[in-house]
Amino acid sequence: MAENYLLQVTAGPSYDRSRHQVVPVNSPKTTSIESDFISADLNVRIQSYRGLPLSSPSTSSYFSLPLHAKNNDRYSISFSFSLKSTINGDDLVFGNDFDHPIRDRLPPGFKTAFRIVKWFIDPGLEGDVYADRPYLYGPLLSSINILHIGDKDKNCLTNENIDQKAGLVFVEGGCEDGMAQRKSKGIPCLEASRKKHFLNQENRSRWNWEAGREYGCDFFNPYLDFNGFLLRLPGFTLPIMKYWDGQSRRLVSSNYTGMFFMSSLSPSSLQKFKIKRRPKITNL
Repeated sequence: MAENYLLQVTAGPSYDRSRHQVVPVNSPKTTSIESDFISADLNVRIQSYRGLPLSSPSTSSYFSLPLHAKNNDRYSISFSFSLKSTINGDDLVFGNDFDHPIRDRLPPGFKTAFRIVKWFIDPGLEGDVYADRPYLYGPLLSSINILHIGDKDKNCLTNENIDQKAGLVFVEGGCEDGMAQRKSKGIPCLEASRKKHFLNQENRSRWNWEAGREYGCDFFNPYLDFNGFLLRLPGFTLPIMKYWDGQSRRLVSSNYTGMFFMSSLSPSSLQKFKIKRRPKITNL
């Protein structure tokens, strides 16, 4: 069934597809997004990409970098952003949401799969997949794989972290000013320690995403295979297309007032990435 579909990736500042632009998957060229909330640049990479435009490379040198080769990562969305207003660390979330119910399309064993995801991938993930507008969100601070803190009011993060072949490539840490901020806030230097630190709500509440400061993030893993439309978890493989109901699956980052940016992957729109404020969470 998967072979009957092609992916297309678009990005824009809202759900309105007329405001989106096509993202050149696996290209080092960044896609820029500007809104009243945010200025952002992003790269999307998909291993064994089979989609639009048809001239797109099937892979990126990003996947040959030591970290990603070791992990056997299958996709990545890297983005740098600068907010127009300061947002508390507990209010910015990252995850998936849908426009319509999916409760009748959930596969057998979903609750087991979700427990694996919570234990193995993102312990901070929460939400309600049985709602009329289902969602699964985790705090951006603990969900994102890489967090790189840049300078304030200098707008140089993208240029300094661009790889001529791979595009935006960030490492955990920051520039001199960013590292000083991490130290002053007691944020661990290592990725796993930083993620664990921000699973604590009090620690998130003491942090602010500052207006005018640049941040670099990377989200990646080996579990989603967009070529075969498969979710591969330890001991569990789910054929996504078997349960797909035709609506987009969105990976979002958001706050209370609205979306900041979104990138949409679809058979021709399966997954979306956006930034918005945290909604009220109901645990599964």
